[in-house]
Amino acid sequence: MDNNKNTFIQEARKQQIIEATIATLDDIGYVKASLAQIAKRASISTALISYHFVDRQDLINQSLQALIEQSTTFILTKTYTASDPTTQLANFIEASIAYQATHPKENAALLEIVFNARTAHDIPYYKLPDEEEDPLLTALRNILEDGKKQGTFSVRSVNVMAKVIQGAIGEYMLIGGPLAIAAEDYSLEVTNIIWTAMKVEGPKNA
Repeated sequence: MDNNKNTFIQEARKQQIIEATIATLDDIGYVKASLAQIAKRASISTALISYHFVDRQDLINQSLQALIEQSTTFILTKTYTASDPTTQLANFIEASIAYQATHPKENAALLEIVFNARTAHDIPYYKLPDEEEDPLLTALRNILEDGKKQGTFSVRSVNVMAKVIQGAIGEYMLIGGPLAIAAEDYSLEVTNIIWTAMKVEGPKNA
């Protein structure tokens, strides 16, 4: 019983530190996000961070994993409420943009890590293979492949179309997000553009 309690407390503390790391990355960026700055925002000592994480790199890696898991769960849970690729793709686009609109801090932290951090082999995160670091892109490709096989999507290159869709989704954050364009309006316009490009009749509930 005590072991379970201790494990729960340790996991809660690790989650607290990861949340503080995300807040720090959002506030001051990757370069300035030292353990001291993170500890300050978590209201703990740097020694306690070192107890739960090997070093700053380990903390950054686990924070990135938490961010990826959070966004992936949010988006794919909504995506796969449907079984047909057309509705799945519409859900994917809508959920991806909705996540950006409702999680600006997490998105900022994710970008800070991806474009500034390097692996233990000194490889920038943004240069890693897509499948290794981006399960959402893998899911998007699978949806497009299914639609192409069924004759629903007219697309010559699944890889190119996946990148186009991913780029349109990512652009939402760069244009000011909800302060500039409502998430619903943006996702509807992106979906209409993709339907036109792939000669798709939109889902019945769209």
